[in-house]
Amino acid sequence: MKKINLDNLRHSTAHLMAAAVMELWPDAKRTIGPAIENGFYFDFDFGETKISERDFPKIEAKMRDLLPMWKGFERHELPPELAKKEYPGNPYKHELIDDFSKEGQKLTFYKSGNYWDLCRGGHVAHPDQNLKHFKLLKVAGAYWRGSEKNKMLTRIYGTSFSSQKELEDYLKSVEEAEKRDHRKLGKELDLFSISPLTGAGLILWHPRLSYTRNIVEQFWKDIHYKNGYQLVHTPHVASMDMFVISRHLSKYIDFMFPIMLHQYIEGESALDYTADEVLKPMNCPNHIQIFKSRPRSYKELPIRMGELGTVYRYERAGVLHGMTRVRGFTQDDTHIFCTPDQVLDEVRDVIRLTKYFYEIFGFKNYQAYIATRPEKYLGSLKDWQMAEKALIKACQVENIDYKIDEGQGVFYGPKIDSKVKDSLGREWQLGTIQFDFNQPSYAETTEEEIDEFWHLKTFKMKFQSRERLAKYLKKLGRGFDVKFIDNQGNEKQTVMIHRTILGSMERFFGVLIEHFAGAFPLWLAPVQIVLIPIGEKHLEYAKKLEKEFRTAGIRVETDDRSERMQAKIRDHTLQKVPYLGIIGDKEADNKDGLFLSVRTRESKDLGQLTLPRFLESLKEQIEKKS
Repeated sequence: MKKINLDNLRHSTAHLMAAAVMELWPDAKRTIGPAIENGFYFDFDFGETKISERDFPKIEAKMRDLLPMWKGFERHELPPELAKKEYPGNPYKHELIDDFSKEGQKLTFYKSGNYWDLCRGGHVAHPDQNLKHFKLLKVAGAYWRGSEKNKMLTRIYGTSFSSQKELEDYLKSVEEAEKRDHRKLGKELDLFSISPLTGAGLILWHPRLSYTRNIVEQFWKDIHYKNGYQLVHTPHVASMDMFVISRHLSKYIDFMFPIMLHQYIEGESALDYTADEVLKPMNCPNHIQIFKSRPRSYKELPIRMGELGTVYRYERAGVLHGMTRVRGFTQDDTHIFCTPDQVLDEVRDVIRLTKYFYEIFGFKNYQAYIATRPEKYLGSLKDWQMAEKALIKACQVENIDYKIDEGQGVFYGPKIDSKVKDSLGREWQLGTIQFDFNQPSYAETTEEEIDEFWHLKTFKMKFQSRERLAKYLKKLGRGFDVKFIDNQGNEKQTVMIHRTILGSMERFFGVLIEHFAGAFPLWLAPVQIVLIPIGEKHLEYAKKLEKEFRTAGIRVETDDRSERMQAKIRDHTLQKVPYLGIIGDKEADNKDGLFLSVRTRESKDLGQLTLPRFLESLKEQIEKKS
């Protein structure tokens, strides 16, 4: 039996859902309904009517009522004036029709049953047979065409599969993912929060998660020191000029916080280096300043300069998501300065280090994506070819499975993106290895670049005229001219490689919380064991044990609340503490040493253990990071 294309299946189901909605709410204005990863959606303007998930049963019932009449999809073409007549009073479809007409596209409609809609196509051949296994999932708000300036529409999400089993398996995975949602667990386990007074997309790390973060950061530092990395610190704020030279300001200004334009420039003309500053969106230009603080010999290379550096990027409110999409985050950022001959070995070392870290944290599978030269790029074709070959060769030699992401490199160089699979099989983008042909080089400012800056409101406001802006930009140039002295005493261009492994601490921990469902392995657990005295008379003995655990370096707490023992056990099990130590008469009265009865968070009873034996077991687990 021929396998059905899932995108076509889901796009067809989106049509079926829209047909049902229009039957139930004839005054609704439909817009677009594409297939997306794991499902589909359709956007509607319902006017004053409020649609919620309580309406899903009647929408799904109507979809099933209509389905027997959907024998196929008929393709029709209409001229713009007739196409608009199909959507009286619907400005959204009229706007699409005008846009498509300007682009010279044919206006195609697809009909099934009594429903037809403006559509480019991509459907199943037998909808009445193929569209039986669907489920509506949620309602959300969405701006028309993704712009906050436009009206907010109602978006209905759904999914569909070729079989009922596939649908049920998917719904189970969704249910499990909801249980593991790091935003939900963050609140339940008292890990982090986001306050509107602090600001959207800015994470407040609570004591427990901060403790675990410190463990991860120290581990990261120790491993990097062992692998020849030099760790640095750089400020959170930097001169605007630095990001003009790097061209981050012209390329990414929409994703940067506004420049702090000072009313008075302290003794400096606007045509010299300015006193205006910006929250840094990247760490790399500062690392270049450290490299360039003195002449560098080829004997010093490679220099691997690392930092757990906090950066700030303005993400739109609609895409912010817990810890995984934020506005302020700390990258495990490293920049490698090397010679062309050292490139392959350096990339291989980064791949090995990346693999080591992912395996330590329980990510057994990850996929590498090599993004190649885009249509618009900086640097020579020769440099790009060298870099792309080095990335491919490094993956091959290290036996890393990779896929080519054609034309998706950034303007300054090709890259390898690493996506890990979590315990539910979901892919998450974490690490990256990127070549940079922009920042290490130097070039005169072009007229095209001057125009690019002049179109930006901030620079018009600051410089008032294109001529003043041009003088400023030509003084700075593009790139930092990063050189080293070779064995003949000549200056040579340094190769610069950007790399992260964890990506950002915020995103990494969001992924880690969901991967472990909040139940961190022993070496990462904020609290490794809670001691539970059964009665008040056992508290003194519990405190004695607590002191022994602390001396041994184990993170321990004693629950001295006046709650019943079973309530305490339940509470700490829900808090996902790895071990619970129960202290009663049998333990406190034992004259042969220090004892405790141990239970795991999985409710496994390990029985009564001597303290030395239990400590030995804990230390072994921590040492192995199991």
